[in-house]
Amino acid sequence: MFRSALDFGTAVREKRKGLGWTQIELATRSGTGERFIVELESGKPSCQLEKALIVARTVGIEIGDLKTAQPSLTAMEDDLGFLPTFGDGR
Repeated sequence: MFRSALDFGTAVREKRKGLGWTQIELATRSGTGERFIVELESGKPSCQLEKALIVARTVGIEIGDLKTAQPSLTAMEDDLGFLPTFGDGR
């Protein structure tokens, strides 16, 4: 499971390197720019979701349907400390 933009970017980078592609090649194959790939792989949290999903599919990462995905932990066991808090801490 991806818990952050950095986790997702790392997975994309590992798949891309496994395919023997440069960032430029991945950008070309996915119809994005090299800067987008660099930012995605570095974990920039504001990357555009649609482009990120296209890049993921291009390197072979499948993102499952969240409604049918089976959680690995129950909500009580899941450590959500990685999530940011906003304003009043909610």
